[in-house]
Amino acid sequence: ITMGISDEKIQRINELARKKRTVGLTEGEVQEQAALRQEYLEGFRANMQQVLDNVRIQRPDGTIERLQKKRPN
Repeated sequence: ITMGISDEKIQRINELARKKRTVGLTEGEVQEQAALRQEYLEGFRANMQQVLDNVRIQRPDGTIERLQKKRPN
């Protein structure tokens, strides 16, 4: 299952993180980092939702049902 973000973009995220720890980032790089992180998180969330949508639970009586979303309190 892919997360929808290219290896090049992940490498760039890591490159910017290393640069931030060592010499700091320019304002443009800070904005680029934020945009890349947002894209990464959106892909991660979509992937996780797809995984959860495919989870099935087998009850003790043998029935199989989909995982239900937790209701807010």
